[in-house]
Amino acid sequence: MEERYNPELVEPKWQAYWKENQLFKVTEDPSKEKYYLLEMFPYPSGKIHIGHVRNYTIGDVVVRYKRMKGFNVLHPMGWDAFGMPAENAAIDNNTHPAAWTYSNISAMRAQLKKMGFSYDWDREIATCRPEYYKWEQWLFLKMLEKGMAYRKESYVNWCEKCQTVLANEQVEQDKCWRCSRPVQQKKLWQWFFKITDYAQDLLVHCDQLPGWPDKVTVMQKNWIGRSVGSELKFKIHGRDEDLVVFTTRPDTVFGATFMCLAPEHPLVESLSKGTKTQDEVAAFVKKVSSQERSAEGIEKYEKEGVFTGAYCINPATLEKIPIYTANFVLMEYGTGAIMSVPAGDQRDFDFARKYGLEIRVVVQPEGEELDGNTMPEAFTGSGVMVNSGEFNGLDSTKAMDVMTDWLEEKGRGKKTVSYRLRDWGISRQRFWGAPIPVIHCPDCGVVPVPEADLPIRLPEDANLLEKGGSPLPTLDFFAKATCPACGRQDAKRDTDTMDTFVESSWYYLRYCSPRYEKGMFDPEAVKYWAPVDQYIGGVEHAVLHLLYSRYFMRVLHTLGMIDFKEPFTRLLTQGMVCKETMTCPDHGFLFPEEAVKNDDGKLVCTRCNSDVEVGRVIKMSKSKKNVVDPNELLEKYGADVTRLFSLFAAPPERDLEWNEDGVEGSNRFVNRVWRFVLEWLEKIDGIEPFNGSACDLASKQAKDLYIKANQTIKKVTEDIDKSFHFNTAISAVMELVNDLYAIDPDCVDDEVKKVILFSIENILLLLSPIIPHFCEELYEKLGKTGSILEQPWPEYRKDSLETDEVLVIVQVNGKLRSKFKIGSDTEDAVVKETALADEKIKKYMGDKQPKKIIVIKKKQTLVNIVI
Repeated sequence: MEERYNPELVEPKWQAYWKENQLFKVTEDPSKEKYYLLEMFPYPSGKIHIGHVRNYTIGDVVVRYKRMKGFNVLHPMGWDAFGMPAENAAIDNNTHPAAWTYSNISAMRAQLKKMGFSYDWDREIATCRPEYYKWEQWLFLKMLEKGMAYRKESYVNWCEKCQTVLANEQVEQDKCWRCSRPVQQKKLWQWFFKITDYAQDLLVHCDQLPGWPDKVTVMQKNWIGRSVGSELKFKIHGRDEDLVVFTTRPDTVFGATFMCLAPEHPLVESLSKGTKTQDEVAAFVKKVSSQERSAEGIEKYEKEGVFTGAYCINPATLEKIPIYTANFVLMEYGTGAIMSVPAGDQRDFDFARKYGLEIRVVVQPEGEELDGNTMPEAFTGSGVMVNSGEFNGLDSTKAMDVMTDWLEEKGRGKKTVSYRLRDWGISRQRFWGAPIPVIHCPDCGVVPVPEADLPIRLPEDANLLEKGGSPLPTLDFFAKATCPACGRQDAKRDTDTMDTFVESSWYYLRYCSPRYEKGMFDPEAVKYWAPVDQYIGGVEHAVLHLLYSRYFMRVLHTLGMIDFKEPFTRLLTQGMVCKETMTCPDHGFLFPEEAVKNDDGKLVCTRCNSDVEVGRVIKMSKSKKNVVDPNELLEKYGADVTRLFSLFAAPPERDLEWNEDGVEGSNRFVNRVWRFVLEWLEKIDGIEPFNGSACDLASKQAKDLYIKANQTIKKVTEDIDKSFHFNTAISAVMELVNDLYAIDPDCVDDEVKKVILFSIENILLLLSPIIPHFCEELYEKLGKTGSILEQPWPEYRKDSLETDEVLVIVQVNGKLRSKFKIGSDTEDAVVKETALADEKIKKYMGDKQPKKIIVIKKKQTLVNIVI
């Protein structure tokens, strides 16, 4: 009999068994309650990292638990295969994106299978396959038909290194979300999805997602950014055209002494055309396009601007006021134009002081009299209206509605709501993506590709241009097309590809019927499985993938294809895996294996023998080299120990600090259980497990153990079912194992043996979702047939949860000093005597006599000794 658990033999054996018996294959079964669990599918980078291991282990535990609870469980896996990550990696490795992607998928699939994850691999999808992206091209055509997709020329976020456009949500602190290079503004023709049509609905339903973490819904609310205010019209002097502004302070309109436009505003160029400042404006716009253009980024720059040479008419004062373009105005907020009230806004105030513009006070604070010529800063609060015509003397808060109504009567304003959210730009000037299914005809303009021609296939054998440029515009066989409307032969196919987030916005529905050929998905399959009951992934996707997915479901709902709006009922955002960094003075950051202890116990660099500095614990990162290769863990410890550590080290929503000692501890626990079961096999041979009530047991030893086992079942069940706190569930099992080891095998009768067998069987059932190969093997050694996964989840007996003893907590001067158990009916005097006789208490008290001893009896008994 093996003395230690041998993962090299056991794990492949049970993986083969699961595959042969198709234990993870699932179909719709109306007689069973469904449960759809999904982890965010990975980008095929070539290797799974320890973050993947933790994420997928969390999901796998819940899936196995739900199966044992009788649910019909869907647990698929696939690949987020298109996009810049794969393309950039292929360029760096001098290979083709298609070859890189498919090779990595094969490698990662093998790694995931070695971890024993219970995926239904028959449902595997890869978003780069034509049979997948055909249906998002189909959806694009439907959205175009319904006015949900449109094309326009606009300033967009441009990453020079990645040579592509980025959506607003893909710009992080004014840098590209993938390469971290500064983002510029560039004017291009782009395709957009009208996500703003659903802004209010997306916002309202943020409060109807009780299964989502508050931090995620708050991030989405902030990104959608609803503001209630007024829309005012400033007529452009000399033109039959208005400048429309959104403001939350219509009460200050009499104080608007100039107008500021974002440099990206479409009117900036036309307003300055032919004026003395035309060249200066063009230079300024070009300069600002290379600056950080976000709410945070613009604060880094001095407020500056240029007069456009044009004027507009203040709708309240009817004065002619100058129009500037300024670097502190953002196109993504409001209308990209602001009425500048320098007396009431600090940025306007700074700008007015710099360029000598009038500062007119229109709101006076109570008891003060501000002067625009001498005030040191803007007054942004409420007060009494002044210099505002018929509204003088009004409270400024009340004046907001009154003045908006007044302007509305004049046709120059109205109450409105504005959102920070902007339409989703989906055009990407990259090769590795789904082609956009439209044709550009000189006569007909934009013409949708006929549905019968779908999919528009990406030519996977095309070679990338220098610096990773897309070859699609240069490939005549792809770019040249015949107009489907008029037959012209010189039409051009759109050579942009779709944002990779389009693929990930609906993949979870495709899993419901991945081989369905009549549409995006089989409606009946989606009706059974969707929405996803539990989604697991990183919080970094809060305003990218998660928001886009919510939007896509609303599109499909509007099109009548589904009857729900929210894709994910519950969301778990797992914490990061962290590890300390190690640095060599000569070689910089080191991988863990490049730092070893010398004879003096000091960490030194394996390359130069210099002392290694151990840094702070941060998120694992390839650039910082503080990473752990799961393959090394699999080779040394096996899948189950790796799974156990990733769950035991921290609750799933918290960061996990990597610790080699913790992995060793998990390995010791696994082998401790292994040894115990094998040591008792012969002793319990022929014994049936006890399955009655604790009160039917004669001996105290048997009764206490049985109660502990039932308490453990209850604890583990609740920790998995209610909170996903696997770490405390594992701790509960460890406590039960400790109690089992305290039993002398030479001093037990058959009654105790029956309870020991009951405990062993239930330990294996409870641990089976966490360390499945290990539990399958020991379950078989107990003489069981079939898979432990096919067994029902254990039920605890409510009549066997209470013990005749209570825990006594002993404090000395309010500080915990000892614990012990005592009979629940023990009198207070005996409890006090026992506490005073406790060796730990005697140590803390010394020769001192207690002044007072307080006994408080609840679920636990508290004894507080005052000395």
